[in-house]
Amino acid sequence: MAPVDALPVIAVVGPTGTGKSDLAVELALALDGEIVNADSMQFYRGMDIGTAKMTVVERRGVPHHLLDILDVREEASVSDFQAEARAAIADIHARGKRAILAGGSGLYVRAVLDVLEFPGTDPAVRARLEAEAEREGLGALARRLMAADPASGTRLRDARRIIRALEVLEVTGRPFSSYMPRREYVRPAIQIGLDMDRPTLHARLEARVGRMVDGGLLAEVRALDAAGLRQGRTASRALGYAQFLRVLDGESTIERAAEETTVATRQFARRQATWFHADPRVHWLDALGPDVVASALGILDS
Repeated sequence: MAPVDALPVIAVVGPTGTGKSDLAVELALALDGEIVNADSMQFYRGMDIGTAKMTVVERRGVPHHLLDILDVREEASVSDFQAEARAAIADIHARGKRAILAGGSGLYVRAVLDVLEFPGTDPAVRARLEAEAEREGLGALARRLMAADPASGTRLRDARRIIRALEVLEVTGRPFSSYMPRREYVRPAIQIGLDMDRPTLHARLEARVGRMVDGGLLAEVRALDAAGLRQGRTASRALGYAQFLRVLDGESTIERAAEETTVATRQFARRQATWFHADPRVHWLDALGPDVVASALGILDS
């Protein structure tokens, strides 16, 4: 058995709809592995149909970690996830199993695999900065940030991020830009990316949204609404859920909500592809290739 620290984390990444969950299960079965979820919307209990969460049967007996860990009212935290996922991976490897990180939430994947610090927060400092922005205008805060941290001042434009950058500077004494992630693994890792041509992926995403609607997405959203979905800053913005909440409010139809969900999902897939293709460490496979599992295992063996 390889030393615990020498076992590479296997990460299956890429745009939504390319079959990451299926490949992760196949790899887990082949390698005696366990899966750590890195889809931020699959953290939420009850958000099953609209997130394409695998059923227990589809998981085929493979243990899955960090699924169904949050109530829809709770806000997902990348820093909390980083700690929990790294602990899960350490435990899996300590038991001689292979850890497989699977999901398309790019920042969450980077938080687990790469050197990435999360600076502390101070609600009082943030409240004071927000009051200053109201009183003096965002421009004054933007100029202050530009003088103290030009790298962040040049890059950040919206109020929330400018205030956060100034908060970090005041609380930690370090510029916000110094916390930017580096493409440096914290432990050995192998990333396998799945992708396909855009027309095929777009057709698959449209068909998947159709299956979600037929499978009871509106009823799921109605149940989650009763459980406090609208109070959740993260969950309420999830693809499909935001659109179908408007159906419940009488502001949209099922057909229009399905169309809007399809368009939003395609846009999200494009952003995911851009994010993951920018990482030269990802080994890319055609998701519709003749034997994706064998190809992935070949990458892991090389």
